[in-house]
Amino acid sequence: MKEVYILTDLRDWRTVTASCEPPLRLAVIGDPVAHSASPQIHNAALATLGIPARYTRLHIRPEELTEALGLLHGAGFIGINCTIPHKPGVLDAMDDTDESAKRAGGVNTVVVGKSGKLRGFSTDGPGFSRAVRESFGIGLSKLRVLVLGAGGGAGRAIAMQCAAEQCPALTLLNRSLDKLEPLLDDIAKIYPFDCVSSGDFSDFFLKIGLANSDLVVNCTVLGMKPSDSSPVPKHFLESRHLLYDTIYVSHRTPLLIAGDAVSAKGANGLSMLLHQGALSFKIWFDRDPPLEAMREALLDRR
Repeated sequence: MKEVYILTDLRDWRTVTASCEPPLRLAVIGDPVAHSASPQIHNAALATLGIPARYTRLHIRPEELTEALGLLHGAGFIGINCTIPHKPGVLDAMDDTDESAKRAGGVNTVVVGKSGKLRGFSTDGPGFSRAVRESFGIGLSKLRVLVLGAGGGAGRAIAMQCAAEQCPALTLLNRSLDKLEPLLDDIAKIYPFDCVSSGDFSDFFLKIGLANSDLVVNCTVLGMKPSDSSPVPKHFLESRHLLYDTIYVSHRTPLLIAGDAVSAKGANGLSMLLHQGALSFKIWFDRDPPLEAMREALLDRR
């Protein structure tokens, strides 16, 4: 079995993967995708429950997406996960989507029906919600939330989840304010206008947002590398802040290090990845996933 498959493999899937046992019937698609930890956690779940299927990676480029989705049924797939940059494109290609995907503006979980129909879901927001409760012992409905990088895919999904759970206050910051406008329009449909505020990454808006927030969520790329600066200077943070960094890396991210300096509690995106995956598994198989086996596989990968 290869670590990563490509579109040409998918075109002749049953032949290319004939020697794989159990058969490869689930995958994550992305560009790039070699870094994805999803195979480890899902294959642990499949093995624990004795389900005769395996999960792999598919490197699919944006211009290949439509063809790839059309090949899934014939290749015998149960479903797929979608990561950057495919979530919005997959949403547009679905035969049916649930409310979570519409809110998030993208699909990260696809069910391939027996007739070939594709149903799209998003477990990003619900997975984040579960991760916050697990990490800090409190739900979003009790927390004033500041989302950094709200204009991107993860930021939108998280902001919409916070609005859906009616958090007491929601502050959205993004480098480009234009990217916030569609999100603010959608939030206004489900959330009180006077509870949401927005701005750029200037010190002015950061200070106001932090003063009016309990939970700070980093959805920017700052923190992927240990040499990155923190998206929030440590002297802006207080010990009362809860810090959630959606980046999942083996090192402690700059935001969490900044939080350590003021004794603020923090967690990274591994717990979100875990709960996103568990919810996807539940959608595909309509049974509870073995969460602890998935968690162990994820931690072993580090």
